[in-house]
Amino acid sequence: PDKVPTRRLATLEWAGELAIPFTTGILVGIGESRADRVDALVAIAESHRRHGHVQEVIVQNFLPKHGTAMWRSDPCPDDAYTEAIALARLILPDDVAVQAPPNLSDEFGHLLAAGVSDWGGVSPVTADHVNPERPWPDLDRLTEVTEAAGFTLAPRLTVHPAWAAEPLRWLDPKLRFAVMDRSDAEFLARDDPGSVFPERIKERAAAQVADGAEVELIGIDSSQWYSGVPVEPPVLVPAVSGGSRRLQGAVDEVLTAFEAGEDLDEDRIVTLFGARGPEVGEIAEAADRLRSEVVGDDVTYVVNRNINYTNVCTFKCRFCGFSKGPLSLNLRGTPYLLTLDDIAERAAEGWARGATEVTLQGGIHPNFDGDYYLDVTRAVKEAVPEMHIHGFTALEVTEGAGRLGEDLEKYLGRLVDAGLASLPGTAAEVLDDEVRAELCPDKINTEEWLEAHRVAHRVGLRSNVTIMFGSIEQPRHWARHLIRTRDLQAETGGFTEFVPLPFVHMASPIYLQRKARRGPTWREVVLMHAVGRLAYRGYIDNIQASWVKLGLGGARQLLQAGVNDLGGTLMDENISRAAGADHGTLATADDFAALVEPLGRPLCQRSTLYGRVDHSLHEVQPTVGAART
Repeated sequence: PDKVPTRRLATLEWAGELAIPFTTGILVGIGESRADRVDALVAIAESHRRHGHVQEVIVQNFLPKHGTAMWRSDPCPDDAYTEAIALARLILPDDVAVQAPPNLSDEFGHLLAAGVSDWGGVSPVTADHVNPERPWPDLDRLTEVTEAAGFTLAPRLTVHPAWAAEPLRWLDPKLRFAVMDRSDAEFLARDDPGSVFPERIKERAAAQVADGAEVELIGIDSSQWYSGVPVEPPVLVPAVSGGSRRLQGAVDEVLTAFEAGEDLDEDRIVTLFGARGPEVGEIAEAADRLRSEVVGDDVTYVVNRNINYTNVCTFKCRFCGFSKGPLSLNLRGTPYLLTLDDIAERAAEGWARGATEVTLQGGIHPNFDGDYYLDVTRAVKEAVPEMHIHGFTALEVTEGAGRLGEDLEKYLGRLVDAGLASLPGTAAEVLDDEVRAELCPDKINTEEWLEAHRVAHRVGLRSNVTIMFGSIEQPRHWARHLIRTRDLQAETGGFTEFVPLPFVHMASPIYLQRKARRGPTWREVVLMHAVGRLAYRGYIDNIQASWVKLGLGGARQLLQAGVNDLGGTLMDENISRAAGADHGTLATADDFAALVEPLGRPLCQRSTLYGRVDHSLHEVQPTVGAART
């Protein structure tokens, strides 16, 4: 009697005017009529339509409690309760969640059929202080009941995804990074259990601060898995399967259409990237079946040596922890530039250790002209005539041609004549200009990257597709990336493989500036490889796992989710390490054999272009050319 409805409605309005994401609700079974419930729900709906601020409406059933004036009253009848939930779902706008407390019903699964989409807070630490005699169901029970009704259970933050996706409107500035840091790509809560931030990463971050970098140590005590950390990811693959597919809903519809021979369009790819719970395992199984049909059971790898010839770069990619400005001695590491002799010697050393490929990538040094890349190519070719030179990103060749004022096709033809054999797909990041405007605003745009590879394919260079995911982008951006590269492959046929590269956040400037997520979740990693396999069906046959960012244990799971290739042994890979990855800089054939052996699949060394390797070539000792400057 002393609660005034007008005050409550005014508070609801004030919250809307102040752009505060809001939770409200109704208590059912306290003597009100159906019309009273409808009036309350309509008032909430109208306020939301004016301001867009109501995230969820809790529909709670009354239970009598000792010590209260109504303790002798009857509890809310179940039929009245389920009807109230259904009314809420029908009356409220679609973007407002309907919540029911699962601990206040002895059996709560049927509430999902009435329209519940949210279980509210379920604490493993604190009891329901209003109803301490009604303990929360544990997460296993909540998962079991939810999945039995045909739904998947996902953790969320206090702020719901639609509101988290518009932080400038809905979040106080002091909360924006906290929300982003705990979000996945769909603005739900990160769902990876388990790891602890390694001491070595703490030390590296502290060293950056000691060197004068203006960063804050954040994420130090994370309990979540993330790329680059030497901790085993949670096991999502292989999933426990009962044989025939058990799914229903949007993901099942997409997989059914795919198995009927239909390609995945943008919306279908986005749907698959939203898979959770058992859906992830089903997608992984579909991808692995396709992998077996397309390339068989062989697990391939190439023996290669990375040569990152300079870490000085004139571009300002906000995610890059590797490149340095010419005067950025205050950042971790010292700017360097290898001589041509250094490069030739490293190529020769790689050949002597069994490498068949040298991978050349570096920053865009202010002193480079386009002839530099030609000189590097000739230096390697003279030192090791049989070495496959896999080098220079779309940014590097575009910049090289531009600095010479030369047509890109002519320039790439000169590189081919000098000995360049294939182009890496890096510098792609995410092929969507909305994302690139934030990640790498001064870099080549989406069409320029695609055009560089189109021209490369035209002059006889093969290349691959990469995607760097897990920083600021969302699943729709991933889908556009896959479709744009698939369309180019349909045109040229020049891509050899797809290589997902998870964002490594620990020393990345954009993360240290509190403007990015801490890389993808493991669920997102599994889906990127599996969905990539499905999306590229008939276009790109090889899907590669980047063990240097995921670890060998992570790669083993992905080999059961559509992956058939482990990439290179990567002697001296520096770019991932500079971003904070803590995995090794070299894997051996024995490492790969140990990884593959439990799967019962053959391990096969390949060439860069997926041919057989002629080991007899390594019996010829390469010679390093005369001194160069």
